[in-house]
Amino acid sequence: MVVGMQLAVHETGHGPRTAILIHGIMSDSRAWHRVVAELVAKDVRVIAVDLAGHGKSARSARYSPKAWADDVVETVEPLLTGAPDVVMGHSLGGLVASLVADRLAPRAAIYIDPAFSFPKGPYGWLMKLAFALMPRPKRSALVRMNPKWHADDVDIELATLRDWDKRTILGLADSRALVPPSQPAMPSLVVLAEKSLLITKKVAAQMRADGLTVATVPGTGHTVFRDDHAGFMETIRTWVASLALQPEPALATVPIRATVPIRD
Repeated sequence: MVVGMQLAVHETGHGPRTAILIHGIMSDSRAWHRVVAELVAKDVRVIAVDLAGHGKSARSARYSPKAWADDVVETVEPLLTGAPDVVMGHSLGGLVASLVADRLAPRAAIYIDPAFSFPKGPYGWLMKLAFALMPRPKRSALVRMNPKWHADDVDIELATLRDWDKRTILGLADSRALVPPSQPAMPSLVVLAEKSLLITKKVAAQMRADGLTVATVPGTGHTVFRDDHAGFMETIRTWVASLALQPEPALATVPIRATVPIRD
């Protein structure tokens, strides 16, 4: 039996298809606003959660990928009448989404620059320490670090950082938990930044060998869907169109500007 906490849920739309969205560390459900708008416009019901220690959800005494996944399952399962069409997660949310997908059996899963691995040794520990100790950046610093972001995304990031519990980084202290799904039961897409912070070429090759599709959106950083939202949606739509699923998962209904190949 899954035992977790009830998370803050942001449910939008009333369509016949359902997409579950799981944000990354330091963020919350507000980060998905542009993705949500496109899905809802195409008659998709979106369930976006705030993970424990983020957004409007409560803080936890202890964090871990399994605990976050337990929370998501306990929160969203009563809202479902069947398997969701899509489970999608970014960064930490990608790792959590892979655990959630094992339990909820969606028709498709999408992982965006996911925390399926982490640098090992002293460098990895320094990265984690930097996350935990760094001061919350000012707006000017965020703009410099993310020159491709829209102004509303900068505003949202500042707001989500104010609500973020820095202790969540402790949930990633054990890098042994940061692993990709092996031979997933559902079609699975990994969308990487051009220079991924977390996924090396070796890890990407192993994921392909295990049956995941791996694509890269050129010119993007870790938050792919903010750096190039249109390119991100094109990549998603093209992949879904290649699945030959009837009826198609929720994201198949989102229009694209042009069909683009899946880029490794």
